[in-house]
Amino acid sequence: MSPNSPPPGPVRPAAAVNEDIRALWTDPRVGLTHEERARYEHLLIEWIAAERAAQIVIAA
Repeated sequence: MSPNSPPPGPVRPAAAVNEDIRALWTDPRVGLTHEERARYEHLLIEWIAAERAAQIVIAA
């Protein structure tokens, strides 16, 4: 498994992940620290997984 992969298990809704992203990066004019950037990248991967899961449900 890639180190950037979200943990296995239930996928959180994209809206919940989006809330975490917004809370992490409150002002896009201000850069993120290395730790925050790593967290942002993880959340982005999780958000993509949530969107894909939602599309699968819609298609089913």
